[in-house]
Amino acid sequence: MLTIRFQRTGRTNDPAFRIVVSEKTKHPKAGSPLQVVGSYNPKTKHTVIDADSVKHWLSKGAQASGTVNNLLINKGIIEGKKINVRLTKHPKEDLSAKAVEPAKVEASAEVKNDESPAAVAPEASVVEESKTEEAPVA
Repeated sequence: MLTIRFQRTGRTNDPAFRIVVSEKTKHPKAGSPLQVVGSYNPKTKHTVIDADSVKHWLSKGAQASGTVNNLLINKGIIEGKKINVRLTKHPKEDLSAKAVEPAKVEASAEVKNDESPAAVAPEASVVEESKTEEAPVA
């Protein structure tokens, strides 16, 4: 399968990319690509793309990588929705569980503010004594 993707060029801390058509299984830097269809400099945002070549390869079945796809949509070469290519370290968690936890913390904080520690201790001892009296004798 063919893919249209970036091939990094440039020095350390000075990235520049070629937009190339190559085999998907090959590493981007391995061997020569089938065709160089453009270039992109992320620092200056200077972009040169051969739109006819890109459309030709896409019609032949090549797929653009996520970032190249978004770049092509920005430049108006192809139409469609952008792809979310941002990497996340953690999968999305259930937000409803997080919303419940702060409510519990706030409720316990209110109880602590309203009651003094001396008032809490006698009630606890009364509860413990009542438990021992109610124990069933079998």
